[in-house]
Amino acid sequence: MIYASPLIVLVGIAAVLGIILALADHFFANYGECRIDINDDKEFTVKGGNTLLAGLLDNKIFLPSACGGKATCGFCKCQVKSGGGAILPTELPFLSKLEKKDGTRMACQIKVRSDIDISIPETLLSVKEFRARVEEINDLTHDIKEAVLKLEEPETISFKPGQYIQYQVPDTAEYRAYSVSSKPSQNDRVEIITRLVPEGVCTTYLHNVLSEGDEAIITGPYGEFYLQEDSEKEIVCIAGGSGLAPIKSIVFHMFEKGTSRKITFFFGARGVKDLYYREEFEKLAEEHENFNYVPALSNPAQSDNWTGETGFVHLCLEKYLDKTSEKEGYLCGPPVMIDASVSVLKELGIKDKDIYFDKF
Repeated sequence: MIYASPLIVLVGIAAVLGIILALADHFFANYGECRIDINDDKEFTVKGGNTLLAGLLDNKIFLPSACGGKATCGFCKCQVKSGGGAILPTELPFLSKLEKKDGTRMACQIKVRSDIDISIPETLLSVKEFRARVEEINDLTHDIKEAVLKLEEPETISFKPGQYIQYQVPDTAEYRAYSVSSKPSQNDRVEIITRLVPEGVCTTYLHNVLSEGDEAIITGPYGEFYLQEDSEKEIVCIAGGSGLAPIKSIVFHMFEKGTSRKITFFFGARGVKDLYYREEFEKLAEEHENFNYVPALSNPAQSDNWTGETGFVHLCLEKYLDKTSEKEGYLCGPPVMIDASVSVLKELGIKDKDIYFDKF
């Protein structure tokens, strides 16, 4: 006979009790109507028992939530002044000491059981919901697609190059975040670039189901990662995979505006088959002496006949960058690539405050 340890038994009992309490709260608790007050300026009532994130969404207040409210992205933060209850263990990994002290919480983890007062940035109050129509779908690589969304209601959007939108998976409450790859001047449409994640709820839909002519619901714009247009510093852009999207928006916007700032764009990929928009960036480099495009392949195939940079993208930064001018860094891509690149940029004398990045 196999005996379970007392600890395992206690954990099992706790889990069962947790499920029972959650079910009881869902089916039997009646919290009535609860008031949500935002910035001491805007208020509305919701039916108690749902999450704060859901209550805000129902009233067209769109906090960012790249994971769809599953407590894995940590984006849906707001400051709770009263009524939020105790911080849950699921929130702790995403909150700094200062945030815990000033009442910052994750809206997806707060159950609205009484009146609640919160504070959110004014910029988020201007986030809108847009109905759009899929105008084009383009295959960029074997696992990366581009979707062009023509806005229908409202018909235009205002965003800063580098910001992102959230795409709603049809017939669900699931949203996923995607950087805008188009220029702000193309304000009647939004272009997004997505890489297929085999088990991803949204990317599998975008890659395998979405068709030209389909309706799309997006919200935005979001994000503190965007071009600092009032600066004159030299720019270093680094991207990998679908992280090229916001960099494309930034670079093409700058040259549309006639920038004189020096820009070097490093793009990391595995092989030639993973490069995209290569011709467009090479053409830009031919036309503008202040732009340099440097693709680096970490694992090129022999058939690629590659003569350019090889190895991880951060390893070639020192070859092209010097310490003689002030620089800003704009980085988007996998966390490992971002962390390695940030370390090199700091070694080259770029200050923390001048390094902007978006991990995914």
